Amino acid sequence: MDSNVPGLSHVILQKLNMKTYEDYKSAMDGRKSGSDFGIRTYFDMFQKMEDTFKFCAECKKLPDALPDPKSLRRCKRCQNVYYCSVACQRANWPLHKKFCKKLKLVALDRLVEWLVFTGDIPFPTETWTKPAQDVKTWEDWFAMQGQLEEKLGAILAGRYMTLLWANAGKPRPEDGELRESIRRLVTDFHSRPLTIGLGLRLFGINPLAKTLTVHVVGASHVETLNTRLTDYDELTRMFPGHRGMELVMVGVDVVNGPIMRPPLATLAPQGRVHLSSYKGLYHDFWESHVETKLATRPDLVVGFHPGFHACPDLLAGWLPTLLLLRDYRLPVLFTVYSEQELKSSLQILVELEMHIMGYATNPFASLRPEQVYSSPNKAPVYCSSYYIALLGLAASAVPGAEELEEDDGWQGGEPSAAGVAGGNTPGLG
Repeated sequence: MDSNVPGLSHVILQKLNMKTYEDYKSAMDGRKSGSDFGIRTYFDMFQKMEDTFKFCAECKKLPDALPDPKSLRRCKRCQNVYYCSVACQRANWPLHKKFCKKLKLVALDRLVEWLVFTGDIPFPTETWTKPAQDVKTWEDWFAMQGQLEEKLGAILAGRYMTLLWANAGKPRPEDGELRESIRRLVTDFHSRPLTIGLGLRLFGINPLAKTLTVHVVGASHVETLNTRLTDYDELTRMFPGHRGMELVMVGVDVVNGPIMRPPLATLAPQGRVHLSSYKGLYHDFWESHVETKLATRPDLVVGFHPGFHACPDLLAGWLPTLLLLRDYRLPVLFTVYSEQELKSSLQILVELEMHIMGYATNPFASLRPEQVYSSPNKAPVYCSSYYIALLGLAASAVPGAEELEEDDGWQGGEPSAAGVAGGNTPGLG
């Protein structure tokens, strides 16, 4: 349980009798029938996925450790956590009541996320009617979406939404709750392209002036499972008239699919976002493709939740890439889930003498709450909650970096087109 991560975890795959994310994608695409994995019906699939979260939130016992595995009962309020007895539920309530309402959203979004794989989410979006620098929040973005309520209504009335609640084993929520869930999942889907767009603005990189290449370093199933060639077209709507962009997903856990094609050796087509990928380590990709001109040098490198703060082994794996990014003075934008992760990551980057240009809350963080830990009774996290902007080698120690270890809070602010707001960091040119 401790290895659970946001998104489709290996634990869920095991419950579905699937070995890889490609198996899951094949089942969703209809290339393999569910019976290939022991799944006979939609109800069976949803129940197997729900089994991942079945353990007593108080004593941590799994169903197999109980005299009657069916004795686990779900909290009626949140429909998310389980208890093996009334005694455990009562003992856990003082802690659970702090998170019960939020965990209800976690459980709902976990089911509605299926509509991302069926193609119902996201809905078709519009070309931005405001300059990118004037779109500062998700509400600004939603305000530009014409006929929004009609689009949400079509998803609510769709075939797959009906199938979902006929088979989920839970009562269908009110339409208002489902609309809000769809909105949260739409922000989760578009958070990555909008964060890339934010990174371009923060570094003063103008998509209208030149053809751009963006490398997504450390890409995994989170960025590439079920990814379609059009999934980052929101960048075209964000920067209408751009000269062309290529996004190259680079990582050892890149999932096979439509974007598994070689990076371009020439510039991307004008006015289009071209997706490609490389399955392997970034420093290997740099040596085999960038240095040999089989791929173009990036204008921006983005890492969504690199996770090098988590343990020494992960940091050791990331070290060659971090040093490459530093020594080649590449503009880099990393995102993290939480404030604590931000502090830990900043400390590592300071020790590596990387020039921290700024760090702040991300206005385009996902609004979808996610349960991460084996204990559900902790505050949910949100994808790309904070960002860190880096550029090359630090000329000198970053002022105030030593405060990160002791200060419970940190100084950051709203990003702007002119620079990254950070209490102890300069703006970007």
